[in-house]
Amino acid sequence: MRISAKAEYACLAMIELAKPGLDGNTMRIREIAEAHHIPERYLVQILLQLKASGLVHSSRGSIGGYRLARRAEEISISEVILAIDGPGDPPRKAGSETARDLNDLLELAWSAQRDVLAQATLAQFADRAAAHDYVL
Repeated sequence: MRISAKAEYACLAMIELAKPGLDGNTMRIREIAEAHHIPERYLVQILLQLKASGLVHSSRGSIGGYRLARRAEEISISEVILAIDGPGDPPRKAGSETARDLNDLLELAWSAQRDVLAQATLAQFADRAAAHDYVL
């Protein structure tokens, strides 16, 4: 399974929005972009895609920005990747018996990877990231 740079940036943005202390408050695009060195114009496109998928909400105005649409514990990394990259490539049709066996193995590996990503939540990563934030 390949994860695009766009999906990786989406995951980083969502983890930033999930960090403890936001509690439903919005975060500006510039803050997210600076935290993870994501180009702002690219991040705008990503956040619009996440909004269309129902993963984030936005608000306008001087206190506007983006926030998670659901609790961080309820959003998996898999959902974020799926919102950006889509479901992925379908399994190939294989001709020979050996090719079918190989295809079965690859599908098993793909399925295991999807399961791992589906079990990982934004909250798990946000808590880890917050533990590494130091204030001097």
